[in-house]
Amino acid sequence: MALNNTYDPYDVYDARPVQQETAVGAGAMLLLLVLLGTAIGMGTAGWLTGLAFAFASWAVLSRALHRSRLPSFGPANRVTLGRAALVGGVTALVADSFRSAPPVSLLVGLTAVALILDGVDGRVARRTGTSTPLGARFDMEVDAFLILVLSVYVAMDLGPWVLLIGGMRYVFVAAARVWPWLTAPLPPSTARKTVAALQGVLLLLAGADLLPRLANAGVVAVALGLLVWSFGRDVRWLWRRSRVPAAPAETVPELVAR
Repeated sequence: MALNNTYDPYDVYDARPVQQETAVGAGAMLLLLVLLGTAIGMGTAGWLTGLAFAFASWAVLSRALHRSRLPSFGPANRVTLGRAALVGGVTALVADSFRSAPPVSLLVGLTAVALILDGVDGRVARRTGTSTPLGARFDMEVDAFLILVLSVYVAMDLGPWVLLIGGMRYVFVAAARVWPWLTAPLPPSTARKTVAALQGVLLLLAGADLLPRLANAGVVAVALGLLVWSFGRDVRWLWRRSRVPAAPAETVPELVAR
């Protein structure tokens, strides 16, 4: 309940400009879905999954933007939104692959562009001075979902153990609800970023069907081993940090009148 109902004309937030950007992004996802469906004769599963991804992305992003009260969407978020549209296309193709194998070249092409753009939105944000917590989270969620979708696709050939790659980040998030010390901020790490970037590349290599099946299994095993190492190192650091008692606040000497 609001304690002060006084209207402040200087505290008006117009969400329409940023909401229009999300609507354009959803429209781009739908257009890509129509193009893919027309080109390959996509089945019901692909259509429904692609539509669900477009609607969920629009709804979640719109709500996050409204809560963050960003004055503008920003160029970096536009790049990430473009990546999200590509991930939606990949998601639809993977869902449709349960019915029939999609064109590998199309799947690889969309995924490759999405992975390449992953290195673009961060640079754009830094160069334009438009880095925001929302943008970083948006970028991370798009990356995580793409890895999950790729792991599902590769798992259809190599087995369910590949799903550990796509599910590990979501297991970590779920575990943080039980153990709040996992939510503490981590220090910057080049190794963590490198391992995260390699997941998509190695899964794409395995899914491109360029190598023998045994070699693909080795590639994915390397990706999983690196991810386990990275998560294990971070969890260990967070656990050690949680065991360190908080430093006592400095006491200010009391001034006594004499």
